[in-house]
Formats: sequence, C-alpha cells, structure tokens
Amino acid sequence: DSLRTWIVDFVRQKLEQHLHKNPETAKALLEKIQANERERKDMAGIRKLANERAKKANLHNRKLRDCNVHFNSNHKHREQSQIFITEGDSASGSITKARSVNTQAVFSLKGKPLNCFGMTKKVVYENEEFNLLQHALNIEEGIDELRYNQIIVATDADVDGSHIRLLLLTFFLQFFPELILRGHVYVLQTPLFRVRNKKETLYCYDEAEKSAALNKLGKNAEITRFKGLGEISPDEFAAFIGKDIRLEPVLLKPEAKVTEVLEYFMGKNTPERRDFIMENLRVEEDVVEEAPETFTAEKELAEAE
Repeated sequence: DSLRTWIVDFVRQKLEQHLHKNPETAKALLEKIQANERERKDMAGIRKLANERAKKANLHNRKLRDCNVHFNSNHKHREQSQIFITEGDSASGSITKARSVNTQAVFSLKGKPLNCFGMTKKVVYENEEFNLLQHALNIEEGIDELRYNQIIVATDADVDGSHIRLLLLTFFLQFFPELILRGHVYVLQTPLFRVRNKKETLYCYDEAEKSAALNKLGKNAEITRFKGLGEISPDEFAAFIGKDIRLEPVLLKPEAKVTEVLEYFMGKNTPERRDFIMENLRVEEDVVEEAPETFTAEKELAEAE
C-alpha cells in the first residue's frame, strides 16, 4: 500500500508539473474529459434500448446478407471475411448474387446516410441504419470482436456515390477511427468501361485502360460506360469482387489528428479546402450523353475529329 501511494503521488506530481508547463495540453485533456462525460450522460438511457432493437432486427434484418466465416472466429479463412456496404437495391442485389456466401457479406443502405460530423456517439444508437451497421460489425464495445476483416464501401462512381462514400468515412472517422488506423476500411474500385469485340471483352477502370483496350481490340470495338453498380450484371460483378478485386485502402497517417481531418473535409467552407478543390479540380467529358450507354470506338473517334 505504501508503495502504491508513493507511485500515485509521484505520478500526480509529475503530471501536474507537465500540465502546468504545457497549458495547451492541459486544455485539450480537459476538453476530452468533458466530452467523454457528456457522452456518458447521453448514452446512459439509450444504449440498452438500441441494442435490444438491433438484436430484434437481426432476426429479420433485410439490410444484412451475412456470410458464413467471420473475422472474430477461429476459422482458417477468417482474414478473407469481407462486408460490402452499398446503397440501393439494384447495387446490393448484383453484389449479393455475385458474392461468395462463405466469406462475403452485404449491408444495404437506404439512401444517403446521416452526416454525423460533430455529433456525439448517441446518434449511432438513435439512427437506425448506423445502429444496425455497428451491430452487424459487432463494434459496440470496441473493435476487438470485429466480424469482418475488410469493410468495403461500394458506391457508384458518380457525385452521389462519392458523397455517400464521404459520409460513411465520416462515420468511421468520427466514432471508430481504429478501424481505419488498423487497416480494415477499403473502397471498392469498379470498372467504368466495358470494351469488347466479337472475340474478347475487356473491363477498364480509367481512361488510360480504355485507350489501351481500344488499341488492342480495334476501332470497331463496342464501348459501354457503366453509370452505376446496378448496371453491372451479377455474372460480370463476380469477377470484380473475386480474386482480381481492386480495393483502395483508406489510410490515415498515425500522426494525423482525426478531429482536424474531419474539420478540414466536413467543417465550414475554409479557404484551405477551397484552394485544395480548385487545385485538384478535374473535368471529365462524358462522350455519351443519352441512352443507350453503348457506342463504338469508330464513332467516338469520328466525333473527336
């Protein structure tokens, strides 16, 4: 007891000295303690009710199409476990039909998720979709029992899809940054074009790959521009989420401050963010304005002249 008392007194003395010399650190620590206290009070009456709702919903949860193998099991293929978070019935339907039931799960969002920037964790339990998502991932009490090794955001390659992706990443950064820091969160890359002739079909993920495909297949090749995940058939989708799947990891530098990252991208319109957007602005010319979304390389070349 005397040794413990000495250690406690010693640590307290050194900590007080450090905080006295570093007022900014003391202020940040105080704000963190106060925020945690507010969160505990907010959560006091809602967590139990939300968990009960989630457990009941899991019995007939249409949002989650689960897989057989999970990351928090002892299965030899546990690290292959994946969950695709997608939006809309058509996109989730294609992935569900194409997936491996053994290791790939699908969670379907209904429209755009809530922008939870600046909110407390109380919203995770109050918002039905977020509550069901965290329950599906099994991260209510932390990420040690995470059910899927790879959490894959699968959205359309358009403005709305990018917005949904940003809102989901905000959710993870705001409440579960460890998922990103430990390398569990990814973005699914899907092809923008299908280029084919009578003998061969090639899928292209950008303009450079499309140009290479045209050079290979010739000027009479047919080009299809995919506007959304729902336009890709389940048979085609199987190749994009199989052994040749292209995943872009969501990375956060260890020294980066989550609050600053969120404030930069989701906070008020700062001059820094405006400058970043202007410096990185790209204008993509869509050569097909109207349906059908299929045309030939010969036609494209003729229109470009």
